[in-house]
Amino acid sequence: MIVLDTHAWISFINSPCELGKRAAAAINKARENGEELHVSCISTWEIHMLAAKDRLVLGIAPDVWVTRCETLSFLRFHPVNNTIARMAVMDCAAMHPDPADRMIVATAMYLGATVVTRDSKIRDSALVKCSW
Repeated sequence: MIVLDTHAWISFINSPCELGKRAAAAINKARENGEELHVSCISTWEIHMLAAKDRLVLGIAPDVWVTRCETLSFLRFHPVNNTIARMAVMDCAAMHPDPADRMIVATAMYLGATVVTRDSKIRDSALVKCSW
């Protein structure tokens, strides 16, 4: 099972060639096996925040981009539930200062999933298995 970090989600949809070789292979293998790719709903928040700060350009409005992604049968979006919120604070706080990254890692921990990310703080944390 795979959880896509926000940048990995964007890259996978908009520019798959930007993914690391191992990340692309993991995603392709999951898709070939009929597995869904998981995205934390905090990534939607992060996309809107980055776009509002002009730090992300998607080519179309973020709400349109996200809505189109929601129609893709191979993506599954996970809301932040109480357990994930607690894990993000209790288990992930020392790993990363970014609350969105802590929520993404907590989501992967909750699901027992691998995180596709280039973020070295996440990869170095050993809290979850990572691919890039």
